[in-house]
Amino acid sequence: MKYLITLIPLLFSFSAMADHSDLIEKQPDLPSINKIDGTEILFPYELSEIPDTPFGKKVKRGYQLMTNSQSVRDQYVFNEQNCSNCHLSSGRLANAAPMGASYFAYPAYRSKNKHVNSYQERIQGCFIYSMNGIMPETDSDILVDFSAYAYWSGVTTLYNMYDLKGVPVPELTDKQLLVGGKVDNFPFHPELQKALDKAESTKDTRAKMPGRGFPKLAKPKLKPDYRRGEQVFTEHCAACHGADGQGKEVAGIKSLPPLWGPNSYNWGAGMHKFKTAAAFIYENMPLGKSVQLTKQQAWDVAIFMNSHERPQDPRFKGTMEETKKAYHSKGDAYGQTINGVTLGSSALEEHHKANPH
Repeated sequence: MKYLITLIPLLFSFSAMADHSDLIEKQPDLPSINKIDGTEILFPYELSEIPDTPFGKKVKRGYQLMTNSQSVRDQYVFNEQNCSNCHLSSGRLANAAPMGASYFAYPAYRSKNKHVNSYQERIQGCFIYSMNGIMPETDSDILVDFSAYAYWSGVTTLYNMYDLKGVPVPELTDKQLLVGGKVDNFPFHPELQKALDKAESTKDTRAKMPGRGFPKLAKPKLKPDYRRGEQVFTEHCAACHGADGQGKEVAGIKSLPPLWGPNSYNWGAGMHKFKTAAAFIYENMPLGKSVQLTKQQAWDVAIFMNSHERPQDPRFKGTMEETKKAYHSKGDAYGQTINGVTLGSSALEEHHKANPH
């Protein structure tokens, strides 16, 4: 099965509260592409097919870290999030930032840190921002395990794309796993390499695998609005995330994540951007009932959700003003005064000082 993949970057970004069209974007949006029909059927192999080998154990540990990131709470994670809150179905679901597709997008240059990132560096960044934590040590087992799970998911998704059921997954070294899959002469199984060559697939086209990231979402007809978003939240989101946005806890475990406040993602995470949140929400929320909201509702509720205080940007430069100047210009609420609160100000600077991770 051959997929034609076209990458069309989103070229607009705006704030709900003010027009900043004259400002330069300091933190780029996450990659997004037009949704491709049929991608919803793209899945990796079932977890039961992970081999019972030393390599398979790395894959299984990576899966466990994806679904229960709280297992490393206060070591690498300092909020109440799990990786699978954004990478749905344990990072297996197309159009919900599947881990397998991300694996073949790296190494890649990221303007966020201004150098070419290996896959393990990308994961380290997620710990700093989305998990409001600290990065696992370079070449550590936790990064190897995450990379093994992403690699296995990506390769077996390709097997399903090209009808190669049952082909074994080559077992990479730890060093190979940590680099990522966007490299020349990647060690695919010969049967898969044959299929890729026939489809004229390259490392660049595989970096844009169908279902990667969150699908591009068009700009709504009306300017996104906080009050309309509040109504959408009350009607469609509060049942899972709570009227206060702090999620739901079962038996002491946060089963549904907080969307703002000290236990949510911080002001440096990709999800704090209006555009990213709107695309994720439209495609994937309410959970298990995707594409239920209108595009307008998705944008409106993204504005509402991301116009609340949350942990400080880890790149904090001493003052909110300097941090905004360096890293935030448009497309998010950092530095804006909403409901009497200047977002990113002293309320959570104290949290940052108490948790200098």
